[in-house]
Amino acid sequence: MIIGVPREIKNNEFRVGMTPAGVAEFVAHGHTVLVECQAGEGSSYSDADYALAGARLATSAAEVFGEADMIIKVKEPQALELAMLRPGQILFAYLHLAPDRAQTEGLLQSGALCIGYETVELAAGRLPLLAPMSEVAGRMAAQVGASLLQRPSGGRGVLMGGVAGVLPANVLILGAGIVGINAAYVAKGMGASVTLMDVDLERLRQIEFVWGSAVRTVYSTRHDVERMVAEADLVIGAVLQAGARTPVLITRDMLALMKRRAVILDVAVDQGGCIETIRPTTHADPTYLVDEILHYGVTNMPGALPRTSTQALMNATLRYGLAIADKGWLRAVCDDPALARGVNILEGRITSRPVAEAHGMAFTPLEVLVPCSAAP
Repeated sequence: MIIGVPREIKNNEFRVGMTPAGVAEFVAHGHTVLVECQAGEGSSYSDADYALAGARLATSAAEVFGEADMIIKVKEPQALELAMLRPGQILFAYLHLAPDRAQTEGLLQSGALCIGYETVELAAGRLPLLAPMSEVAGRMAAQVGASLLQRPSGGRGVLMGGVAGVLPANVLILGAGIVGINAAYVAKGMGASVTLMDVDLERLRQIEFVWGSAVRTVYSTRHDVERMVAEADLVIGAVLQAGARTPVLITRDMLALMKRRAVILDVAVDQGGCIETIRPTTHADPTYLVDEILHYGVTNMPGALPRTSTQALMNATLRYGLAIADKGWLRAVCDDPALARGVNILEGRITSRPVAEAHGMAFTPLEVLVPCSAAP
């Protein structure tokens, strides 16, 4: 199989879909890897690094998309990239289709097989390809939040850990999944007063058992969200429903309860966000004010830490990418239910129920389109 790795073109996206180490693995399995020139520069991988690993260098994205059987990238295809996808081609990347109708329609029209990293799901509900970026985004959220609390950044001018005689910042984290746990880990390490909210009582019990009183846990109800929001200097949205649009937990009316110049940072913005007033922003222009509350909605947070993020992502995606290349997509999907759950679009049809429901479009179960009995 010919594997294509284009340079990412989303605003301030410095990650790359494959490391040189990943290239070497695909080549060792007998595949050809076509890497666009300078694709790895943002992650500190040179063209020479890729060539040494056995990649063929391409001078343009058009060459990569034109030759490759499978495109492996990080972020969802931008308009220029959507136009280059073709029927039968495999796209393996983060897609986040539920809040993005335009991309969904573009992928349907392309005729490509589209597998979303974020919807590859193990039987226990774990999301192995979303987890590494959730770890990065969670830890980064506390760091970024601390910076945004500084007055020159637009925040309240509160130090996360406080000082002797002065209380630390109150950090409220909505969602106790991987993002939330990692955000809490860094925030408490910075000395903040941290509260984690979730509807999973068993998860909250585990957190309390591990961290004791270092992190407060509160069951998430509308009443208690309103109460905790009023105390917060920094709110981190860390809610996820795999493949579906994120439920809104903080409405615009609740902003009136918050402290002036408090900060809202919504990691869930990729899936629509859990804050009613959040909208996607970029690293180049990350924040805006609504009702005197500072909002941060960057959709590719880990892109600012590309070396760490690219390596972590490759560690997670490599085995799945190799399975697709070695076996062909049909056999790979039939052999692995987790990978099958990652298929969002096939043959111009939506095969992810949450995506179809989010857009009011027709849903076709994958098993209707995939004849596993005929897989080679």
